[in-house]
Amino acid sequence: MVKPLSEQLTDMSARAKKAEDNIAAAKKETQEKVAARREQVRASAAAAADKVNQDIQSAGDAVAGQFNGLKSKISSDIERLKMKRAERQHDRAVARAQDKADRASTEATIAIDVALASIDDAQLAVLDAVIADFEARAT
Repeated sequence: MVKPLSEQLTDMSARAKKAEDNIAAAKKETQEKVAARREQVRASAAAAADKVNQDIQSAGDAVAGQFNGLKSKISSDIERLKMKRAERQHDRAVARAQDKADRASTEATIAIDVALASIDDAQLAVLDAVIADFEARAT
């Protein structure tokens, strides 16, 4: 038997509140706990999708067309989310690569500065040796 709409709305409100609480709690948990929580929500979503599928099948062909449209929209939304996630991962990879390049450039600059200082030290040592040679001959 179908629940009255008011009860369905109450259930929906409770589910939305639970989702809000889960998200708030996830922000304070470890990555592993969030991943486990995500898996629970995914399983719940899959079960809900199965229930919708059963409801659609029992409602007949008239609703099946609407459901297929909804399914297409959901697939499209999921695909869009996957693309956004891939873009974010790419952006982070680019940022990491740029940071690595910046660090390597800084290290190269420091190495060049050390080499320049070494050349100056070597030149100074040679000049000191030449002066010492002049002084040795003069005595």
